[in-house]
Amino acid sequence: MARLSQEFYNRDTVQVARELLGKYLVRVLDGETLICRITETEAYIGRCDKACHAYNYKKTERTSALFQPPGRAYVYLIYGMHHCLNFVTEPQDEPAAVLIRGAQPVSGMDAMWRARYGEKTVTPQRLRALLNGPGKLCQALSITKHENRLDLVTGETLFVCDSPEDAGLPCPAPIHEIIRSGPRIGVDYAEEARDFPWRFWLETEEPK
Repeated sequence: MARLSQEFYNRDTVQVARELLGKYLVRVLDGETLICRITETEAYIGRCDKACHAYNYKKTERTSALFQPPGRAYVYLIYGMHHCLNFVTEPQDEPAAVLIRGAQPVSGMDAMWRARYGEKTVTPQRLRALLNGPGKLCQALSITKHENRLDLVTGETLFVCDSPEDAGLPCPAPIHEIIRSGPRIGVDYAEEARDFPWRFWLETEEPK
């Protein structure tokens, strides 16, 4: 499968966050390939963003992953129970990343369902909630801090493809989507940064 290059991640973080929408996140787990389409992202930029863990270049054991070369995974735990997957962006030692907030299942949904819900019955509500949050996405794809610092460019178990063909999938029927943007979620503590319109999501536009 053709992966996104390091050059893709080595750019302005806000631009990368927008352009990750519609890309295909691939997780290879126990010999099974799980694929989802990225539908929601958030940008975090350490040099100017009080919502970023590495704001003002704060480097700790936890945030050291953000200082890695672009195209690495940054996985952290929130509330002691939910993992969040981020992609490191911009040049090495410039701490910035894109949080993957939501996605749509494309392939391997049975495995995602078992990881999220066990043997519970499929319902429309549970299906809508399968990957609609960063913690839910990591649970469904069995992503933990074990995946922290993985190379998304050369790795074999976690990476991103540009198109369905690159991910080994048939080309889907075309749909018309637009990109929306707005403030990020859960960063009310970040003073002026809480209003940065750095959350991006795809919205299907109904035909007129």
